[in-house]
Amino acid sequence: MAKTTPRQRKTTGRVMHEFKHGELNHGRGRGKVKSRKQAVAIALSEEGASRKQSRKQKRKARTSTKRKEASGKTGQQRRETHSGVGARNQRKVAPRRKSSQKTSRKTTQKTRRKAVKRTRKSAGR
Repeated sequence: MAKTTPRQRKTTGRVMHEFKHGELNHGRGRGKVKSRKQAVAIALSEEGASRKQSRKQKRKARTSTKRKEASGKTGQQRRETHSGVGARNQRKVAPRRKSSQKTSRKTTQKTRRKAVKRTRKSAGR
């Protein structure tokens, strides 16, 4: 059996936590998972370690799981009302600046430099 990555182990832990607390569902609009074997199968599928899936299916499962965990849409996060639980470094991130703000800042720095050069030249004469 192949060794799992830390990311996969974290996903497995989250899925089994959801199962233990009754938060794990079969799918969209379906009932809760009551079988431990089914919970393990879901965990393997989500982490991309299932033998029943092709490589393409595994990759797709891993990316969708990453997206779900980062955006706070897992069963655990919904139930515990902590959108940051299990989200990788996504808890309190400052909003990014728009590119227009960056360029305006650069242009103001350039104009300041030019002004300083002008004053130095005029003072030197």
